Amino acid sequence: MTSDGIELRHATDIDTVWNTLIDVYAEVRADQLHQPHYSVERYGERLARHGAEPGWETVIGYDGDEPIGYAYVNTLQPDDRWWKRMTTPLPDGCTDTPTAALKEIMLREPWRGTGAARRIHDELLAHRPEQQVTLLVNPLNGNGKVKALYETWGYHQISTQQPSADGPILTAMLRTIRESAPTE
Repeated sequence: MTSDGIELRHATDIDTVWNTLIDVYAEVRADQLHQPHYSVERYGERLARHGAEPGWETVIGYDGDEPIGYAYVNTLQPDDRWWKRMTTPLPDGCTDTPTAALKEIMLREPWRGTGAARRIHDELLAHRPEQQVTLLVNPLNGNGKVKALYETWGYHQISTQQPSADGPILTAMLRTIRESAPTE
């Protein structure tokens, strides 16, 4: 528990957190659930696929017993379809560098603007073995504010992709997980 009362819990078994992730997703995306790409059913399909991928892990924030949001990642392989869907050439060595993919980050409305999303994000990455992390963001979310927020967290744009035909074109972003220690 922290001074703000938010507890951050890790999980690597998707079955133990499935309902929590689905419920938070449905609340956060309530105004988009009518669109096929954002439906709870399609999210459940993506979540099941992601949860079966190597290195899957989530951090869920709780205020008492109430989940406030979550983020989850998995480890990308050099030949992962994540990389293959990029629309422009990637930086040299990008796919050969151990990489975590931040697949989802969701925060319920009452906790937005409190720094909770960043705390969940940072806690999730704090002990990851990978050297860099990548994510996809809809550049239109929040009239560009979500992408701009990720830029303040150290992410920079590397390409774009459209993972599903009925989904938006997303901006692919990348950053190091932690700065390398100087060698002596």
